[in-house]
Amino acid sequence: MSAHTSVFHLPDRIGSTVRRWAVAWWRIIFLGAIVLVLMLSPSSYNRAMRWRLARHMYVETAPILIGHTLLAALLSLVITRIVVVTAMSYGLSRYALEMVIRVLVLELIPLTAALFVAMRATIPNGTQLALMQQSGHFDALRARGADPIRVELLPRVVAGMYASITLAALSCVVALVMAYVGVYGLSTAGLPLYTRMFGHVFTPQITLIFALKTLFFSLTIALIPMAEGLYSQSHAGESRQPDSELGGLARMFAVLLLIEAASLVGNYY
Repeated sequence: MSAHTSVFHLPDRIGSTVRRWAVAWWRIIFLGAIVLVLMLSPSSYNRAMRWRLARHMYVETAPILIGHTLLAALLSLVITRIVVVTAMSYGLSRYALEMVIRVLVLELIPLTAALFVAMRATIPNGTQLALMQQSGHFDALRARGADPIRVELLPRVVAGMYASITLAALSCVVALVMAYVGVYGLSTAGLPLYTRMFGHVFTPQITLIFALKTLFFSLTIALIPMAEGLYSQSHAGESRQPDSELGGLARMFAVLLLIEAASLVGNYY
């Protein structure tokens, strides 16, 4: 009897799961539209908001900048050495450096920078938003005539995007330097060949796709955790589902994978 009951309720469970996912995605899209409008609005950059933006950008970027840069340098040296040695063993040494740049700079560095910022900054910020909402801080802001999304959420989203783009840009420069040092050492003899190969890899199309991918990575890891924190409770005050936090992480990783897949298609097909 219990098996028949479980089968009978299976369509209801599937429908409930689909509705939860649809509502979650709609909230993310809706919040993204609101944030985009606020980012383009001059009123969002008054003196008080500029100070809040600057403070969040510094707090979320400076503490992790050195650590991620050192990690990128170490990862670049290790990957460069592995690829060069492997390519030499197969007689493909002239393709080794280009492969390193394509794999490391174009693909791995932007993704690792986005994930690093997500784990160290934006996901904890989403938790802070949830705690602020539960403690009544948002209601206090509304009572004073302030918009909680503009005051608390927008600076965190902008700071998360800034941190992700900054770490990706700096780490790419470090990776390019470490790749050159790993192949040519401290000699400048390889600079002409290296710059020619760099121009061959970074065509206008590849550069545009790389910039757009980095931008969308930063938007994804900055927006989705904020949406999960903002909608931590329903409008009726009911608690979220137990799997909502894992669902938020799953949605973030799903979007990152879709962006990465789209960039691979644009780069190599």
